Amino acid sequence: MSANPQWDISRALGVARLLHLVCGVRDASVTPFLTLYLRQLGLAAPWVGILMGTKHLIAAFWAPFCAFLAESYQKRRVLLIGSLLGSVGASLLMVLVPPLDKDLGYRSCNGSHSRTPTVLPPEVALTVNFTSAQEPGSNHPAGASSLPAKRGTGIRVASGFRKGPAESVQEPFSHLPRNFVGSVERARTTSEVLHPLTSGGKDTSGEVAFKMVRTALPLLAGGSALGSPANLSAAKGSSGALGLSLEGFRRTFIPCLVSLVFWELLTAPLEQVADDSLFEYLDFVDATDRYRNLWIWKLLGTSAGVCGIAALEEQLACVLNTSGPWGVVHFYGYALVSTLAFLVSIVFPVPICRRQEPSYKTVKALSLVEGDPRLILLAFTVFLIGAATSTVQNFLFWHMEDHGSSELVMGFSVALGLLGEILLHPFKTTLLRKLSRAGTVGLGLGCLSGQLLYYSFLWSWWSVLPVQILSAVSNGALWWAVGASVEDLATPGMERPLSAMFRSHFYGGGASLGSFVGGFVVRHFRLAVLYQASCVVLLLWLALFLSIQPRLPRERKISYSKLLVVEASDTSDSEQGTERDWLVKASVGRSQRTGQNSAF
Repeated sequence: MSANPQWDISRALGVARLLHLVCGVRDASVTPFLTLYLRQLGLAAPWVGILMGTKHLIAAFWAPFCAFLAESYQKRRVLLIGSLLGSVGASLLMVLVPPLDKDLGYRSCNGSHSRTPTVLPPEVALTVNFTSAQEPGSNHPAGASSLPAKRGTGIRVASGFRKGPAESVQEPFSHLPRNFVGSVERARTTSEVLHPLTSGGKDTSGEVAFKMVRTALPLLAGGSALGSPANLSAAKGSSGALGLSLEGFRRTFIPCLVSLVFWELLTAPLEQVADDSLFEYLDFVDATDRYRNLWIWKLLGTSAGVCGIAALEEQLACVLNTSGPWGVVHFYGYALVSTLAFLVSIVFPVPICRRQEPSYKTVKALSLVEGDPRLILLAFTVFLIGAATSTVQNFLFWHMEDHGSSELVMGFSVALGLLGEILLHPFKTTLLRKLSRAGTVGLGLGCLSGQLLYYSFLWSWWSVLPVQILSAVSNGALWWAVGASVEDLATPGMERPLSAMFRSHFYGGGASLGSFVGGFVVRHFRLAVLYQASCVVLLLWLALFLSIQPRLPRERKISYSKLLVVEASDTSDSEQGTERDWLVKASVGRSQRTGQNSAF
């Protein structure tokens, strides 16, 4: 350390709390809504899964590598400041990515600067008037054609093109008003059937009124539902098997991938470098016990940020009148809060240590996992948790949007789970003691699988809210049990590197794989199938975990404080001169030592 360091613990903790709070608001501004923005750009589920999987993969391996370099070369503050400043510009690059369709992802604004909902509730009926052109070879007069009610038969859609029995591609509503387009193009959970409205008089102008009956159907994100990104790109022609044309691939997906990779490279190292710096700062003055509760401030910031940015976006999206999708408000908010976090990082406590040789703790942690079957079982558990959680993070808001949820409801659903985790924290010790660590892991897996099953049966815009309280157990208590197990199984000095490996490599790797696979499952099946399959996999692993874990060999952890007491007692009682401290042998003679031992 420096020659005469000034240690102000209260000030350091205050700055750390503020940075955690601001970073929580910063991450909540865009991270939960990122897949919604990608959907507004017109990307189908497989492409969104590829983008999110790449993001998780970079965070899993790039962040620990940057933390290692920053520690080795004493450049932690430089990395903190550079990460925050760079993320401001990198996040704004996402705003420049053009959507696949210029009308895709827009919402209309009324005079009060509020937006009309993207998806109307299933029970709402829309009435559309348009001129029906008489079809060649048809015996029915214009305006009096009968439309069959079955989906498999050909119907005339509002754009004026006929859909055949074997066709699944529907043209966008290009010539309808914008507010109608915004409401119908995004109706991914509904099937529209047009029924003629009978009137008392004869329509001589050929203009017929049709009533659109919206029938709720399961979500097929990126699939054959009307207005899905796959169909919108297919309607343009030359679409690929994944619902994206070559032009769309070059115009939207590649710029989005480059921007997202560059952004994640700058953002990923921030959290781990800041945590390592603060822990070492507090460890030097033996105050690491005050480090443990800082995560609560980040959860508070995330809860406030995810609701605040959603409410702000509802108000500002129409006021700003941006030329791109309305989700750009999230990136503007992210850049603004990142600037504030940059100011806080200037005074963030970073210990000034002399340069040391690299310790390669990650390699040691990996070897520790390989040699302990309990850690291997825990690693597979965390990997599956990451894969299952990624399906919720990537596509739950899609599902909620399809049922008419606003972003404010989405943000509130996230805040409910985080606040529940904070309220459950005072009972952490009691929970782990009553259920044991393995029992708490099993309870967390059960709650997570129950949530996934519940998500597959959503029926309304509010239906997701009641089950979110289980996130306190499926996320909070589950990770408390994992962290306690890791600390118990780690060797001295390896607790933090081993915990970092579980959270970054194993959890991040699982989230990456889950994103890659989840997008294709949503594309070829349904989102409900993805959640149900994830639930089944977690339940099977839960049964396997509870059956294997009690049979694994248990090693008694050495208590070094007791070992030192025993060693001191043995040294004082021993008659062997070679087992005595050299200072005692130098200051006390053999005769005096024998007398002292006999007195004991």
